[in-house]
Amino acid sequence: MKLVKDTNIEQEIKRVSDKEAEEAIRTILAWMGETPSREGLIETPKRVIKAFKEYFSGYSEDANKILDKTFGDIEGYDDMVVEKNISVFSHCEHHMAPIIGTAHIAYIPNDRVVGLSKLARVVEVFSKRLQTQERLTMQIAKLLMDTLNAKGAAVTIDATHQCMTMRGIKKEKATTVTNYFLGQFKEDLAIQNRYLRFISK
Repeated sequence: MKLVKDTNIEQEIKRVSDKEAEEAIRTILAWMGETPSREGLIETPKRVIKAFKEYFSGYSEDANKILDKTFGDIEGYDDMVVEKNISVFSHCEHHMAPIIGTAHIAYIPNDRVVGLSKLARVVEVFSKRLQTQERLTMQIAKLLMDTLNAKGAAVTIDATHQCMTMRGIKKEKATTVTNYFLGQFKEDLAIQNRYLRFISK
């Protein structure tokens, strides 16, 4: 058994071996009408599992630990820190289809800040799990707010969902925008609007 940690929950899952996962891919290939043993597909199950390990690496990482190291020598800085245009690559939990987009995040420090690369890393860890865009947006904001003891946190994600561009309704130009505001970003519309102007430039 392996414990998978999330921001709010711990769940126990049965560990499946690579061999078992590869066999499942062979079954799917056969279900599709393919011949898993043909030359071009012999190594495909191994390649798919290797790719999945990268796509879903967020399950083996604890996002809280990314923000463990903070810096207090900020000389009284108390304005928002905004990081824009962070690439988002995720998969929707309903069809396991790609979600591709951009995240903008911000927080207002209390007395400590975190390294800028860590902000993008938080987005990456939560993205590399099966997701809904709404939950992904909230998870990032709540972690910033709670772990950094911030005065406020804001997250915006603008993404394309392949489950509705390549299948179903097939609206290839449709994008989805989600926002989540906490603390001063939620309570003070002037701060919220200032953030929205920053990310729209």
